Amino acid sequence: MNSLARSFLKTVYLLVFFLAVSCALAAAEEPTPKSSNLTSNPVYQKDCAKCHGKTAEGRHFGGPSLLSEKTSSASADDLRGIITNGKGHMPKFSGKLGSDEIEALVKLIKEANAK
Repeated sequence: MNSLARSFLKTVYLLVFFLAVSCALAAAEEPTPKSSNLTSNPVYQKDCAKCHGKTAEGRHFGGPSLLSEKTSSASADDLRGIITNGKGHMPKFSGKLGSDEIEALVKLIKEANAK
């Protein structure tokens, strides 16, 4: 292999290396979805995910998306009331969750819907 070909290959290898590093850094700097705070919450995982889905985007024949315009427009008091007292097919959680757990869920739902 002549020196021109070797030089070209080195350049290509360096270019590929820098592109790979750039992609890795860009992926590492991507912000995590706001819903991840909600969906990583142990109370959400235990009591909400089975109906609202692991990503909080709702489930067919299950609970609606918690990342929607409707949920976003609901007040914290509305969300607190729905979680506490239930609504429609959603059961009430007043006897199952403490007020601090309900408040944490309301806060996380509102944060996940913040634009």
